[in-house]
Amino acid sequence: MSSPTRTHSTTVTLTGHLMDTGILARVLDDVLEYGGDYRIESLDLGRQHEDESRALVEVSAADGELLERILMRVQVHGANAVDPGTATTRPAPADGVFPEDFYSTTNLETLVRLDREWLRVERPEMDCGLVVSGEGTVRTVPVSDVRAGDAVVCGAHGVRVELPPQAPRGEEDDFGFMSSSVSSEKPQALLVRQIAERMREVKAAGQRVLWVGGPAVVHTGAAPAMVRLVQAGYVDVLFAGNALATHDIESSLFGTSLGVDLAKGSGVPHGHEHHIRAINTIRAAGSIAAAVGSGVLTGGVMHAMVQAEKPFVLVGSVRDDGPLPDVITDVIDGQRAMRAELHDVGFAIMVATMLHSIATGNLLPASIPLVCVDINPATVTKLADRGSAQAMGIVTDIGLFLEQLARELAPE
Repeated sequence: MSSPTRTHSTTVTLTGHLMDTGILARVLDDVLEYGGDYRIESLDLGRQHEDESRALVEVSAADGELLERILMRVQVHGANAVDPGTATTRPAPADGVFPEDFYSTTNLETLVRLDREWLRVERPEMDCGLVVSGEGTVRTVPVSDVRAGDAVVCGAHGVRVELPPQAPRGEEDDFGFMSSSVSSEKPQALLVRQIAERMREVKAAGQRVLWVGGPAVVHTGAAPAMVRLVQAGYVDVLFAGNALATHDIESSLFGTSLGVDLAKGSGVPHGHEHHIRAINTIRAAGSIAAAVGSGVLTGGVMHAMVQAEKPFVLVGSVRDDGPLPDVITDVIDGQRAMRAELHDVGFAIMVATMLHSIATGNLLPASIPLVCVDINPATVTKLADRGSAQAMGIVTDIGLFLEQLARELAPE
């Protein structure tokens, strides 16, 4: 019940399968967690299994600033003000600084109302701000890229979000079978076939498939399967760190990964030096592409990407050896390079990398289907917990998974 001391309130509306999905409960929990209160004005439950429900909830808080923060929070779940008004903009006070009350974005489809007209936000991305251009367009901008004087949307007024289409429980499409809780106890052959079919659909629609990979692609001996997928046209862009590229190149030059002979599964003399010698070889050539062009690098995933003229973005970390000359060592520049390659992406698949998976998930709109494959269930769970609610997970060995997927999409 609303407290009489709370004088600031707004009514929000939610529509969808509110009970099956638990959305209504999450909205109410968030209101209380942020220090607000609520009163359910009406709840119209769908009578048939496929019918959507609608709720009107009055959200109240002790002051206007807290109410704005609560409203921004519950928009993550698709709760929008019944009377959203029009958006307020304020100039950014300095380069790299938003106004204090800036609207913090979600990765959901977002619309902003200016002068009574709703404008769709370009490339939704979580944890950014909204900047209105002089041409009347609205785009997401990370705080590092905002410039002094940019017109930044402030507060939750005049902003609306749209949840992806929801299917009633039990009526998901085949691909939705994967959206249950993360588990290794799922028929993997079926999941692989579903992923392969979705990738075919994406390619047929003229969209791109984004891969995010970790070094286990090489360590597990799955690089040849990945090469086949590249050559078959199912890897349109690759995001990775220094490690995947380094050990892939090490494997091509020396037949080892982390000094382990991939054919025998045992260490070799001086094998611990191979990764840094591989890095040095590519640095001497000038770049991965230059090493391919000169015949120094003749195999592996990175060779296949260059040969297929497909882009890759390698973003490093403080623990990197070398790194390879293609690795972007400034993480902000790395984010910008990754964003620049998200155009026309219709499907994303992340294999055996936690940090790069979460980083990419943070950049992707919720409308882009996302599959995360890892032997560690925590990787998939963390991706979803960090805001990528569309993430679907498979817990399995990445080597076996890539071999199965390559058999589906690129049979030898």
